[in-house]
Amino acid sequence: MRPVVTISASYGAGGAFIGPAVAERLGVPFLDRAIPTAVANELGIPLEDALSRDEQVQGWLARMLTAAAPATTDWMVGAVPPPGALLPDAHLHACTERAIREGIRDRGGVILGRAAAIVLHDHPTALHVRLDGAPERRIRQAMDMLGVSEQEAREALRRNDEARTAYVRHYYRTDPASAEHYHLVLDSTLIGHDDCVELILAAADARRRAAEQGRSNGRAEHQPH
Repeated sequence: MRPVVTISASYGAGGAFIGPAVAERLGVPFLDRAIPTAVANELGIPLEDALSRDEQVQGWLARMLTAAAPATTDWMVGAVPPPGALLPDAHLHACTERAIREGIRDRGGVILGRAAAIVLHDHPTALHVRLDGAPERRIRQAMDMLGVSEQEAREALRRNDEARTAYVRHYYRTDPASAEHYHLVLDSTLIGHDDCVELILAAADARRRAAEQGRSNGRAEHQPH
């Protein structure tokens, strides 16, 4: 079975850098853009629509907060809404879950965000990782990594953290930062990204070996005595 790693990363924790590095070292796909692409293909909507409603986009929270608001005049008589605009968020969410499971079925993979640790909680060998750190350190790290100002990083941290927490609470009634969902929790603002990659690789190997040992023990228990 090919390696599967899910990474939940708060803003400024470096998930977009650590995730691809882990995938490259494991020799498996980094399933990021592939997920909304699969959703778009299944629903027959433009990729841009699927991307705009993806969990990784902070606009998700704004849509949830305004879902009960009256329709704007943009879509009144004579106007044609975007192809995917009238699809319920729950419909896209169900497609996203299917895309996650299908994406790792044959080749394994590393998945960033999208509550993948919860979606794949029953996967026998998947390693679930959380990257986090104190907000002030994440702000400084985002400034360094992304080349943004302190004000931009501070505002982006607030928007992203709120949106991703709202997404998980809305669909799964839990806190994405809770350690119960993960095998490994790293402060990637204090531990270097290269070291985080090495720790994740070691944990993924340990998780695989433990699963294999469990299967071996299970087979031994069923052998006739």
